[in-house]
Amino acid sequence: MKRILLKLSGEALAGPKKTGFDEDTVMEVAKQVKVLVDEGIQVGIVIGGGNFWRGRTSENIDRTKADQIGMLATVMNCIYVSEIFRAAGMKTSVLTPFECGSFTKLFSKDRANKYFERNMVVFMAGGTGHPYFSTDTATVLRAIEIEADTIFLAKAVDGVYDSDPKLNPEAKKYDEISIQEVIDKKLAVMDMTASIMCMENKMPMLVFGLNEENSIVNTAHGSFTGTKVLV
Repeated sequence: MKRILLKLSGEALAGPKKTGFDEDTVMEVAKQVKVLVDEGIQVGIVIGGGNFWRGRTSENIDRTKADQIGMLATVMNCIYVSEIFRAAGMKTSVLTPFECGSFTKLFSKDRANKYFERNMVVFMAGGTGHPYFSTDTATVLRAIEIEADTIFLAKAVDGVYDSDPKLNPEAKKYDEISIQEVIDKKLAVMDMTASIMCMENKMPMLVFGLNEENSIVNTAHGSFTGTKVLV
């Protein structure tokens, strides 16, 4: 692989606290990503905002405003994780689809490519910049735009199951599954918009558990135990 797009859930970065940040968890992610960067793999990162806010957290707030709060949550996450990555010895940049003063720079494919060529880890925060689109959709959109080889989907669950393994102890885990089957069976890998974009643009995904030891490195080295989502 030359270039990957790593999607991290906000909840996973919160660790056992469930909200906010768990620095030990984030530093472990940073150490693994540094292994890939040192091997010459270019890494783009999208982070969810669920450790602070979800679009439906409050029923009393207009959906557009709620989604805007979620976008800002992802910006906070990316700025924080970016700084931990820097402490681990990497160069980083945070890009957003809207102006954030001097906090970030505006996203463009050309700018992202320029930073990749400088061996920087590129954080793509702020979702798509529009309401009604999840960070799943932003992940696929950015992966397509930067021409990533694949999406690394690091989740709390260690792969794709035919039902929720938290609710069904008999849930079956897939080693491989097509994106068409994911869509047809409405499996909760990504939301439907993101899944259809993956199918139409032939963007494969590797789904695995972030909390497993060396899961990011193992996935890059072909020895992961998650699920390959094929196109």
